[in-house]
Amino acid sequence: MKKNILALIMGATFATLPSMAQVDDFYKQNPVLNYSDGEKAAGEIPQPTGFDPNFHIYLCFGQSNMEGNARIEAQDRQNISTRFKMMAAVDMNNTGRKKGQWYAAVPPLCRANTGLTPADYFGRTLVEKLPENIKVGVVMVAVGGANIHLFNEDTCADDIAKAADWYKNFCKEYNNNPYRELINLAKEAQKVGVIKGILLHQGCTNNNQQDWPGKVKVIYDRMLNELNLKAEECPLLVGELMTQEQGGACYHHNAIINKIGETIPTAYPISAADCPGARDHLHFTAEGYRMLGRRYAEKMLELLDEQDKKVAENTVPCQDYPKVDKQGRVTFMVNAPKANLVQADICSHKYPMTKDAKGNWTVTTDPLPCGFHYYFLEVDGLNVIDPASEAYYGCGKMCGGIDINSTIADNASLMQKLHGATMTDEEIALYSFNKDVKHGQVRECKYWSDVESQERRCFVYTPASYENGKQKYPVLYLQHGMGEDERGWSQQGKMQYIMDNLIAKGEAKEMIVVMDNGNCSYSFGAKKGESMADFGASFQKVLLSDIIPFVEKTFRCKTDKANRAMAGLSWGGKQTLEITTANLDKFSYIGTFSGAIFGVDVNTYGGGVFKDAKKFNKEIKYFFMGCGTEENFGTEAMVKNLNAAGINAEFYQSQGTAHEWLTWRRCFAKYVPHLFK
Repeated sequence: MKKNILALIMGATFATLPSMAQVDDFYKQNPVLNYSDGEKAAGEIPQPTGFDPNFHIYLCFGQSNMEGNARIEAQDRQNISTRFKMMAAVDMNNTGRKKGQWYAAVPPLCRANTGLTPADYFGRTLVEKLPENIKVGVVMVAVGGANIHLFNEDTCADDIAKAADWYKNFCKEYNNNPYRELINLAKEAQKVGVIKGILLHQGCTNNNQQDWPGKVKVIYDRMLNELNLKAEECPLLVGELMTQEQGGACYHHNAIINKIGETIPTAYPISAADCPGARDHLHFTAEGYRMLGRRYAEKMLELLDEQDKKVAENTVPCQDYPKVDKQGRVTFMVNAPKANLVQADICSHKYPMTKDAKGNWTVTTDPLPCGFHYYFLEVDGLNVIDPASEAYYGCGKMCGGIDINSTIADNASLMQKLHGATMTDEEIALYSFNKDVKHGQVRECKYWSDVESQERRCFVYTPASYENGKQKYPVLYLQHGMGEDERGWSQQGKMQYIMDNLIAKGEAKEMIVVMDNGNCSYSFGAKKGESMADFGASFQKVLLSDIIPFVEKTFRCKTDKANRAMAGLSWGGKQTLEITTANLDKFSYIGTFSGAIFGVDVNTYGGGVFKDAKKFNKEIKYFFMGCGTEENFGTEAMVKNLNAAGINAEFYQSQGTAHEWLTWRRCFAKYVPHLFK
């Protein structure tokens, strides 16, 4: 036995698992590492006070490779960020550390005289890569030579009773119940931070035991239960042992570790490939622990990135993608095993996707602007709708769509820096369903058009009080833009939520809102021979002869001019201005949102409708023109010209937005409170 362990220490490959007696003998010949007084460092820091959600805590447990078996070198005690902390799990008399207190994470992290551990460079790497407001703490309970039974309270006592004295001495430092000590320390840690993950390195003693994953699961599940943690928010990272290529004595166990996810879905193996091993063929060198620790961190960073991603509100049920992270980046995934090239086409940029062995293509975009965006997946040159996205009619076709906002992005300063547009929680709430307010309905209505001799469709919003009353309501006719249709305002624009919330706050009058097809639901140029003057021009007659009569016959409406308004976005804004100024006897309110109104001479427009400012201002109670700061549509200049001519026109500019739904949602929310008052 002495000859075998000597060969092991001197570097000979040990083909089978060392017996417990051999491990005992190894520890007798290789007692715990000792350090000179010059190497001692308590790492004193102010103790955390109060709960900090940005203090990320990791529990670490296992056997000798977790407690650390390599000599700590000078570089390992240098340049350690004060954002990386450790909680002493035992009193460390040689360093002055006291159990339950937090210290700067200067090694040793486990017990007095233990060595460098993967947790050292796990924590160092995390604080290097995570935002500066994030702090990292580790709580470590590890015992050299520990069987997995040591961390199960049901088997702990029996395991210790059969053990050698050195093993019993290690366990005494944890009151002969390492699991309970770890849980107690973890509960204290939860008072000041959030447990984000659990690190395990153990298996030499249980080498090649096929039931090992099930035993680990019992311990992991108990930890989650006792600490009120969710598995998906607290993954288990399990490190490999020395590999066969490195001459590892227990390399067989790596095959079991690499299947840990089959037993514990939220457990992930950490590769030890190429991590330099010690001559005992059980442990790693200091450089090996550094490499292994960085790999633990890289996996945790990947998982944190996934945790930061929320399934987009536009994703269809039971799908995990698309997802949006806190920086406003979108991750797309589509299964297309036979495709050769797949790209995500969003915000005027195509992102090449990568394929895995299962044929899943994925990509994460750059941070995207706040607001709603259409997108496509391009599969071998063909633009298709993402099957995981709700479908929206835009760009003259059905598209995928996704909403980015600063609540999901959760980084307003970044969004401001990147795009100039941010959304407050109050603004996002305005565009969202609120369970505490009364809700109106959006009805799909079919009617016959005498003008076109065909069936048409409109969507009609009625306020919450409409169902149970007899009163009549004023009407707003609200139009979409080029390439969109009558669905746009309720699906992309969320007008019904804006109306419900504004009415509930007393900021808008109850009204009926009618959304119809403006005969411009395709892109200009799709019809051969059609001029710009003809594009959507037929809508005026349909509105006046078919839509308004249908609405006033079907719904309880006020039918006079004073209770009729019109607004529209983009081409719908152009139509709105043309129709209302040509029919001042029928409308009292005008709204254009990014109106496609270019090169207008206010002296000649509409046959000189603006020349008599006094008359116009008497006929129109409120005239609103809005746009985004990034549009350059000339809206502001036109309003200045109108104001100079004596016309009461109000200008609004959405900060940081372009020709997009966030601009139009904002314009709608600014316009509606002025109606029918």
